[in-house]
Amino acid sequence: MAVAAAKRPGLFITRSIDALETEAHEAEGPKLRRALGPWALIAIGLGDMVGAGIFATIGTGVHMAGPAVIASFLIAGVACGFAALCYAEMSSMVPIAGSAYTYTYATLGEFIAWIIGWDLILEYAISAAPVATALSQNLQTAMGGSGYHIPLWLAAARSASTPHGVFDVFAFLTVILIAILVAVGIRESAGSNSIMVIVKMAILAVFVVVGLKFLNPANWHPFAPNGFHNVINGAFYVFFAFIGFDAVTTTAEEAKNPQRDLPIGVLGSLLLGGLFYVVVALVLTGMQPASKIDVNAPLAVALEAVHLPGLAWLMAVGVTFGAVSVVLTSLLGQARIFFVMGRDGLLPKWTSAIHPRFRTPARMTMITGVIVGVLAGFVPLDFLLSLVNIGTLSAFVLVCAGVIVLRRTQPDRVRRFRAPLVPLVPGLGILLSLALAGYGSGPVVWVRFVIWLVFGLAIYFGYGYWHSEARKAALARRV
Repeated sequence: MAVAAAKRPGLFITRSIDALETEAHEAEGPKLRRALGPWALIAIGLGDMVGAGIFATIGTGVHMAGPAVIASFLIAGVACGFAALCYAEMSSMVPIAGSAYTYTYATLGEFIAWIIGWDLILEYAISAAPVATALSQNLQTAMGGSGYHIPLWLAAARSASTPHGVFDVFAFLTVILIAILVAVGIRESAGSNSIMVIVKMAILAVFVVVGLKFLNPANWHPFAPNGFHNVINGAFYVFFAFIGFDAVTTTAEEAKNPQRDLPIGVLGSLLLGGLFYVVVALVLTGMQPASKIDVNAPLAVALEAVHLPGLAWLMAVGVTFGAVSVVLTSLLGQARIFFVMGRDGLLPKWTSAIHPRFRTPARMTMITGVIVGVLAGFVPLDFLLSLVNIGTLSAFVLVCAGVIVLRRTQPDRVRRFRAPLVPLVPGLGILLSLALAGYGSGPVVWVRFVIWLVFGLAIYFGYGYWHSEARKAALARRV
């Protein structure tokens, strides 16, 4: 036993890119369906990015930074831009599902890959829960206006602001229904998402066009009334709105031409989403003084203030479509990360099963849906949001580091897309991501994050380390 232990490969064993591709292509049983072209991939990125955040959380960003929330969006967008260039390069080299988890496994080793895979649960699964909660509250508000109400204990999770709440039944049911759609097929999911993306982007365009008529430059003065510190805090907060462009890379094995189209999906969705964010922030802060912008429904209230209640109602429609598409694409991405981790042996093999008819990881999709639904039903919104940004920023740091490593270790490997100015661009991506994480989050967030990591490491050392396919293959070669 001692000899076997001595021969066991270390924690940082890597899987070669060639081995990953071979395993994906030669695995027994049904394969994921290749049905996604460039627009479908861009729409998946926008579906996860442009959600309830731009319709709602921008209000809190304004109260933090004032009109300088425009700068907050730009700072967050630039940080994401450096990371997106690195994601684009990695996706053109490693056309395998799993996003940052797979890229890290190929460059920095299994132990780091497990950590990032565990962190991605924060980005995809847990970020879907608060969005479902926001959608539930929006639906309940619409029902209340029509005279229909549900019991308080079924209206929300228990928190300081909802002491009579127990379980948010609408949030739970929303997630389950969307999970069923995602499980049924990638074409159905991508088609539904594309329609919702077109609708919600059109609604934002209506807000911008109409709002331009009511701009008052005086509302932009003072530009940063709360100081530079709060502009950075605002950048960390509105960073939540940018989360999702990397969801494109989780669908690599369902893209028709992944090495060409994945970089288009990543960069195209970030560019379009970021442009809309900045323009909406510019118009919103020009329409109203920062102190009068509503925290919960900033766009709708701004339109009501200029006597356009009909268009204010349209913003509620945008929130609904935005929330549904975010939950859909988040479940899509998370199920595929679990799928790849199961294929690598770090999770039980049944997590990587593909449904023979639907050609999706249907079982894992439904399990993910139930878990996310329960979180949305029972856990207060603020607790969930505190973890999401940290998990995403850690993924950005490691993908940027992976680009630097592969440029040194595999300089001759074909790259259909090359990030410019390496190592400067990935280095800036690392520094800005670390700065946002360190500057914008408080000690309570870090304590929760460490607890999350400890829980994940217990699973890795209790199961994943001993069942790793990479470790089994390395041991077999030594025999």
